[in-house]
Amino acid sequence: MLEGLKRCLSSFADKISKTELKPENIRPMLEELEFSLVASDVALPVAEEICEEVAKELTGVQAPRFGDKRSLVRGALRRALLKTFETGEKVDILRLLEEKRREGEPLVILFVGVNGTGKTTTIAKLAKYLLDRHYTVLLACSDTFRAGAIEQLGEHAGRLGVRMLKHEYGADPAAVAYDAVAHARARGINAVLIDTAGRMQTDKNLMEEVAKIKRVVEPDLTILTVDALTGNDAAKQAEEFHKRIGIDATILTKVDADVKGGAAISVTHTTKKPIIFIGTGQKYEDLEPFNPEKFVDMILGD
Repeated sequence: MLEGLKRCLSSFADKISKTELKPENIRPMLEELEFSLVASDVALPVAEEICEEVAKELTGVQAPRFGDKRSLVRGALRRALLKTFETGEKVDILRLLEEKRREGEPLVILFVGVNGTGKTTTIAKLAKYLLDRHYTVLLACSDTFRAGAIEQLGEHAGRLGVRMLKHEYGADPAAVAYDAVAHARARGINAVLIDTAGRMQTDKNLMEEVAKIKRVVEPDLTILTVDALTGNDAAKQAEEFHKRIGIDATILTKVDADVKGGAAISVTHTTKKPIIFIGTGQKYEDLEPFNPEKFVDMILGD
């Protein structure tokens, strides 16, 4: 997992720790690092920014003659990587749930993303996460377009023992979402998780459909699911969805199968919205709160 990032960062740390920290020595190595980061699916602007931050930290630094220069380099890399995850925002679903429960209202979460990102499975995983913490959940199938979508979400609802609200195929997705929120409000259900049809971020008409759902139900959170395996396209997807619909956070799926690792860094930098969970497997329990420090330490090998 994340082997591409691990290799390129480790190689950079090894090489630069064996040279004097002068601009003329550092610059060629940073150019090589930038190329390696891009090859590991880090978006070019993000790779450039990481390298600039490392250059600022290392240029002219007086490393101890007999000290551990590699630790100095790794520290600079760690701080530069952590900076890419800074958004100035924090999304705490459990805190929001408690606030809404005190108000006697359900927390409404709208899920968006392209086909194949694992959006429906992620919804089921989040439902399990909330059920394990003693919250009640309603699933809403606003994907009235894709054949089998209702059955797929319904199967998850059955396995988890939660309710699902649905209409017929071809129905207005916004009406499904609206009815789900009303149903949850009337029955005191804590959370409504709304599934939508996957669509390419370049399809204007289909994106407008999701925007309509958002206007109708005014969700508390709009979460984008992004497949870590899509690499550089992950940042493009995130940028378009945020521009056209507006997202509050991201869930990165299939991280366990990602051998490069750049998508996580690129998505956060592009949207300035936090990653709140990562998908790490196929089971309902395989959803972990995202911890930037843990993630960075993992790719640096700490």
